[in-house]
Amino acid sequence: MSILIDENTRLIVQGITGREGTFHTEQMLAYGTKVVAGVTPGKGGQTVFGVPVFNTVKEAIEATDANASVIFVPAKYTAAGVYEAMDAGLKLILTIAEHVPVHDMMGVYHIAKKKGCRVIGPNSFGVISPGKAKSGFMAHKIFTKGSVGIMSRSATNCYETVFMMSNKGIGQSTCVGNGGDMIPGSTFVDLLPLFEADPETKAIVIIGEIGGSEEELAAEYIKEYVKKPVVALIAGKNAPKGRSMGHAGAIVSADGTGSAESKEKKLRDAGVHIADSTANIVEILEKIL
Repeated sequence: MSILIDENTRLIVQGITGREGTFHTEQMLAYGTKVVAGVTPGKGGQTVFGVPVFNTVKEAIEATDANASVIFVPAKYTAAGVYEAMDAGLKLILTIAEHVPVHDMMGVYHIAKKKGCRVIGPNSFGVISPGKAKSGFMAHKIFTKGSVGIMSRSATNCYETVFMMSNKGIGQSTCVGNGGDMIPGSTFVDLLPLFEADPETKAIVIIGEIGGSEEELAAEYIKEYVKKPVVALIAGKNAPKGRSMGHAGAIVSADGTGSAESKEKKLRDAGVHIADSTANIVEILEKIL
């Protein structure tokens, strides 16, 4: 089955006529994703690689019966793009830009929950269900179809893990880039029920990092509700307290809240296999699958 996207996804690209939107639309089409429409205000009537461009998301949905959107616009316009997609009735919206203003995401997060809309990102590489569809900018050639579901706050750590998994013959059901900004549209806890319910997913990998409480909350959920084996890696063990490391959300408080040690303890107490490197994730998967 996979989660979030598959061969039935009918995707809109918001910002399709921009440099990133155009380039990645070509890549998504080449992978087999059904990109049915693009949206750029004022550019309606154009086409990009045969994909029709509309002025609004509402027009695009009415013309193409689209059911998801990926947003390739600068950070300062991301919230407006999400609101437009939600108002048009879409229930799955993926956001790519990094450093979306925190205040913007606070509004997006709460309104999305109220509307029953799932937002992925910001600062996300997107979502890929190997062999079915991809929405985002990941290098799809390293992904292979299989039974391990992955969700990651870090694109680089996810790619490294996937590359090694694929070289060992371990495929993926769906890989989700949660994003590394302070307020993600969907956390690990939001996605765990989907992977747990997916019959195609036999094991779950969480690639977390220092900062925030996503992993601790995931540990509580796993302990109570998840029966499938879970492997977790927490990146950033050597980061100094009080300093943001790369991602806006990767910061350990002066009192130690958000530290790798805290996260690993809670995950281990929940029965999660703790990996100390991306290579170790693959070693653990080889043993438990």
